[in-house]
Amino acid sequence: MRYIRFFNQLHMGDVASVGGKNASLGEMYQQLTDKGVKVPNGFATTADGYWHYLEHNNLKQAIADTLNGLDKEDLSDLAECGAKIRDMLAHATMPPDFQEEILAAYKQLSTEYQQDYLAVAVRSSATAEDLPDASFAGQQETYLNIRGGAGLVESVKWVFASLFTNRAISYRVDKGFDHMKVALSAGIQKMVRSDLASAGVMFSIDTETGFRDAVFITAAYGLGENVVQGAVSPDEAYVFKPTLKQGFKPVLSRHLGEKAIKMIYSDSLKQPTKNVAVPLRDRKRYCLTQEELVTLAGYAVTIEDHYSALAGKTRPMDIEWAKDGITGELFIVQARPETVFSQRSLTSFETYALKERDKPLVTGKSVGGKIATGVARVIKDVSQIHELAPSEVLVTDMTDPDWEPIMKTAAAIVTNRGGRTCHAAIISRELGLPAVVGSENATSEIKTGQMVTVSCAEGETGYVYDGSLDFTVEHIDVGDLQRPKTQVMMNVASPDQAFSFSFIPNDGVGLARLEFIISNSIGIHPNALLQFNNLQDQALKHEIGLRTEAYASPVDFYVQKLVEGVSMIAAAFYPKKVVFRMSDFKSNEYANLLGGQYFEPKEDNPMLGFRGASRYYSDAFRDAFALECQAMRIVRETKGLTNVALMIPFTRTPEEGKKVLLEMERHGLKRGELGLEIYVMCEIPANVIAADSFLDVFDGFSIGSNDLTQLVLGVDRDSELVAHNFDERQAPVLTMLSMAIQACKRRDKYVGICGQAPSGYPEIAEFLVREGIDSISLSPDCVIETTKRILEVEASL
Repeated sequence: MRYIRFFNQLHMGDVASVGGKNASLGEMYQQLTDKGVKVPNGFATTADGYWHYLEHNNLKQAIADTLNGLDKEDLSDLAECGAKIRDMLAHATMPPDFQEEILAAYKQLSTEYQQDYLAVAVRSSATAEDLPDASFAGQQETYLNIRGGAGLVESVKWVFASLFTNRAISYRVDKGFDHMKVALSAGIQKMVRSDLASAGVMFSIDTETGFRDAVFITAAYGLGENVVQGAVSPDEAYVFKPTLKQGFKPVLSRHLGEKAIKMIYSDSLKQPTKNVAVPLRDRKRYCLTQEELVTLAGYAVTIEDHYSALAGKTRPMDIEWAKDGITGELFIVQARPETVFSQRSLTSFETYALKERDKPLVTGKSVGGKIATGVARVIKDVSQIHELAPSEVLVTDMTDPDWEPIMKTAAAIVTNRGGRTCHAAIISRELGLPAVVGSENATSEIKTGQMVTVSCAEGETGYVYDGSLDFTVEHIDVGDLQRPKTQVMMNVASPDQAFSFSFIPNDGVGLARLEFIISNSIGIHPNALLQFNNLQDQALKHEIGLRTEAYASPVDFYVQKLVEGVSMIAAAFYPKKVVFRMSDFKSNEYANLLGGQYFEPKEDNPMLGFRGASRYYSDAFRDAFALECQAMRIVRETKGLTNVALMIPFTRTPEEGKKVLLEMERHGLKRGELGLEIYVMCEIPANVIAADSFLDVFDGFSIGSNDLTQLVLGVDRDSELVAHNFDERQAPVLTMLSMAIQACKRRDKYVGICGQAPSGYPEIAEFLVREGIDSISLSPDCVIETTKRILEVEASL
């Protein structure tokens, strides 16, 4: 055949003939099928076929003349020009020899799959697309569930016409591509019956931070077009690549999407697909199992490794996948280079931070990591896009690809629908704009003319605030920053921010708090989950049921949420040490959790009461502590994240420490097994005075300077009346710090500090270095400057 190439005849060297998308499909079909990556077969029309189509209908000059003098900034001119060219192309005549080849190839593909009128997807593949620095996302059209030769030929013509969509014309001008030197190849591929299952998009890199060790997967019911277009808010998941390659099953986290609609086949030849509502029970559960997430991540790793070898450097990939609802198999239907974070410098970056906060107007998924302010413009229909003025915040239900010419003028973008791999998100990243997608109610809660602040700098959740809030932008260059002998670690509270924090030069995490995950991701007292079936409060029971219905049981919800939070932080810094403190809520704080009032005592001084180690072996909390141990064991043994070390807080006596270690051992966490280290939080004067006895029980100290200062000086750090006396620089506190460090050095045990003292006072950091401490753990915003100071101190010793 002159104008047709089957996938087994294509590879990445054929971009000029069949475009990046189809060349990639051929490359994968030929090279990766034997490695377990499943790709449906198909064929592509060539660039020669496209030029033959134009010449047969005398269209080349007519197209060039129409484009001559185009003002792409004039939306009406752009729309008129694009419509005229598309009409020419769509209604031209397919050359007989070209049509004969298309029909013959279709018959051959149908015979291969033993189906008459095989359902196929007809996708566009421009000969200049999917380059490492240009995504061309959504520039041309895709037609799904095409059956029969006549419909296929018409679809190929419409795909040719889509080379001149408004957004494609504008995009090529921006990227410097000559319209008349770009050809269109149609890719015809067997449909995967994801209309009966699910589909989505995955990246072999985190799309928000550029963290390269995670596969980010989105999934929704039905055909994948809704995920790509942003018509649904999909499920999301991260899978960790390093331990996946070691044979573990490291699903780091999952977030349940709303998945309100799904695209399925229709019986109409003119409208071959349709959207229908997803039943509520299906919306409330994940559309992929953890095993399927692991399989898809394995595909992503294989694809990335292959394309990286071809490129001679790491090449993160943007991949579309589909699950067949008949066979249960998972397939790859597209793969292209990721075009934003793969180009980013790893030694210099910007960090945005709000200086003030208010109650948000709406929340959604954050895209881009930046903050922007501007006047909101609510646009509910594509006919209104010309109303968007430069530097306004575009607020809409979902952005259509046709909006791309105007999107670049916005200060930020906010949508009701969509996930972090939808077209709006991809284009926002490429344009460097912050975007909040999937907010559900932005167009009703935000008004045109309202000044708003769009913040994507607070983790996975994006916020839109009323008014123009003050924020800072810090430019950081760490290209030549040396590592000091003293380890500089970080205190990390939020799993959502762990990936971004990992780019700050560090030696690991000295303190991650389990209670932060409990309060922010769970919000329910563990005993209320353990006692769910016996709860008498029906309103409480109903609320817990709603929050946990996507999980096997309320207890499973608690364990899995702990696993996810711990895994995200541990993976972000792997293989560096990450020290997790077991829960250290006080009784009044536990009582504030949902259902907590039924399980907590009322204490006059909870700061010195039922907290830390004393809880773990008590009858009132032993079973809840067992869930924490179960989660930690899953993280280390199932996810392969053995860089997690554990820390026991507020341990009053060595005997109490022994009791806790016995409880942990009962639940599979034995000190020393799989390299497990268990430290004690040195925060009570008794820990320092009886240091040797505590070090007989534990692997070392992590000094909690906040409580240690409180107890040495007798200052309630929660009381404003005596807060002026709380100062870690007081001589008795420094003496205690020195005693703790020297005790560990005598015993050759680990000693670090994780309290706020070295973050707040550079002189304390200097003191600790001179004392010979092993590590100093700091709040992320203090790491760079304190590292520089530590290097100066070490140089003077």
